[in-house]
Amino acid sequence: MIFIKSTDTDFNENFQELLGRGKMDIAYVSSIVGGIIDEIKANKNKALFEHIAKFDNWTPKNDDDLKISQESMSKAYDNLDKALKDSLHLAYERIKLYHEKQKPKSWFDTEANGTILGQKVTPVDSAGLYIPGGKAAYPSSLLMNVIPAQVAGVENIVVCTPTPDNEPNELLLAACHLCGVDQVYKVGGASAIAAMAYGTQNIPKVDVVTGPGNIFVATAKKMVFGDVNIDMIAGPSEIGILADDSANPSHMAIDLLSQAEHDEMASSILITPSQKLADAVEKEIENWLQKLPREAIARKSIEERGAIIVTKDMDAAVSLMNEIAPEHLEVATMSPFELLPYIKHAGAIFLGHNTPEAIGDYVAGPNHTLPTGGTAKFYSPLGVEDFMKKSSIISFSSAAINEIGEECALIANTEGLTAHEQSVRVRLTK
Repeated sequence: MIFIKSTDTDFNENFQELLGRGKMDIAYVSSIVGGIIDEIKANKNKALFEHIAKFDNWTPKNDDDLKISQESMSKAYDNLDKALKDSLHLAYERIKLYHEKQKPKSWFDTEANGTILGQKVTPVDSAGLYIPGGKAAYPSSLLMNVIPAQVAGVENIVVCTPTPDNEPNELLLAACHLCGVDQVYKVGGASAIAAMAYGTQNIPKVDVVTGPGNIFVATAKKMVFGDVNIDMIAGPSEIGILADDSANPSHMAIDLLSQAEHDEMASSILITPSQKLADAVEKEIENWLQKLPREAIARKSIEERGAIIVTKDMDAAVSLMNEIAPEHLEVATMSPFELLPYIKHAGAIFLGHNTPEAIGDYVAGPNHTLPTGGTAKFYSPLGVEDFMKKSSIISFSSAAINEIGEECALIANTEGLTAHEQSVRVRLTK
């Protein structure tokens, strides 16, 4: 784990390395992903079958074998332990309630001269949701992607998830049933992104593709963007923590490890003005690591991409964290809301000693599909608006066009667009 002070002579060099934490070697896999996309576009299901055999170690018997039946999803739901079923329902209701508050509204404004201006908000017709299923299955990601699409009013929702050895995750199937999803396909990786972007004999072409994934998925989303919309290009998971002496070192350590256990590429960064806290957290990390079933993954992440930074004061700590712009940001200080106005860049902000990042992953309500690798400086969390689009509304009366039409015609004439100019002038009566 990198342990540095903002006063170190080589601090800038070390900090710049941290800022590059989310860089993915997309160029390295671009040719591979490009080939996969071209094969899907040209050969559709035939290419899908070949990719599934190659990457997921099974071959569909026929076209229908690509789709997961509603019966199997219903059965998986019925077989859930009651406590787990209740937990999923709690998560569903809280996520839905939060996202319903996000839904934008259409609006109209009328001027005295009869001009009507406004905005019409409508959902996209179809959405393709990618849910990872390689190293682990994430039913929570299914909820986080499906629910905002449903709240937006998307009529056609398609889910793709990899099923190694043709063994779908039962909890994921149960979550699909809970959400009322009926189009779930056993397709993963770049192949799934291409199938949803361009369509195959079974999988319909969609308007927007969302969801997290590995470097191949991220690269595929980048390459199909423009033919469809996407939510973001997300990289490895990450957490940043701002903490002072009031923080519990053991809590801070396990919070850092909550992201490190995702995968070896995850980043966990603590910034604090307290040397005492920094030393204690470093010791607690080792204590916790020895207790984790995913110790090997978490240890490699912490050793290669973890960092503790000690600053002269909290202002400096906040400034550095804004440069990092983490996916998840915990503020574990005595007065966390006092720092909130100064935090400019973070995917999700967790305030106070009783708000671990994990609560946001499952049941808090806000979406856990978040910008990574510093992209929180210009990206937002996945939300209802990702599944909607806006149309401008314009209606001019005769009085209105006579009032400002001359100015419009003059600007068009200045730009040399005579037809534009005349299309206004022919309507002027004064």
